[in-house]
Amino acid sequence: MLSQRARYAVKAMLNIARTPESASQVRSISDEEGIPRRFLEVIMVDLRRAGLVESARGKTGGYRLARPASLISFAEILRTIDGPLALLPCASRNFYARCADCPDTVHCALSLVLAEARDRMASVLEGTTLADADALDRRFQLLREVA
Repeated sequence: MLSQRARYAVKAMLNIARTPESASQVRSISDEEGIPRRFLEVIMVDLRRAGLVESARGKTGGYRLARPASLISFAEILRTIDGPLALLPCASRNFYARCADCPDTVHCALSLVLAEARDRMASVLEGTTLADADALDRRFQLLREVA
């Protein structure tokens, strides 16, 4: 399950991606996205350490994407905040660990099913960037206006 921290991180990154020409301040992201400010400050530090955003101090300071929105995937954001995408450590590619109660990881049906689920989910999340999400959002807004 996606943590609240990860949801807030994605919302903050999408907010920043909408205004690439200017720095976004934590206060405005917090207000616009309904994210508690103190919680967001901690999340932004993690995103900065991971190289997803850059920060600047001062009157015109705030956060900017460290790379173009088209080069930042949802998977990268989620892994930064929540770690592996897999639901069990035995189904993880990057953080594999054998489950303590599993006698045979090679033939474990649960592990095999969750590894396939991980692959499918990773494919979508790695193939979807902040730029893609912004384009989807604009398309849905147009559909709402027509309806």
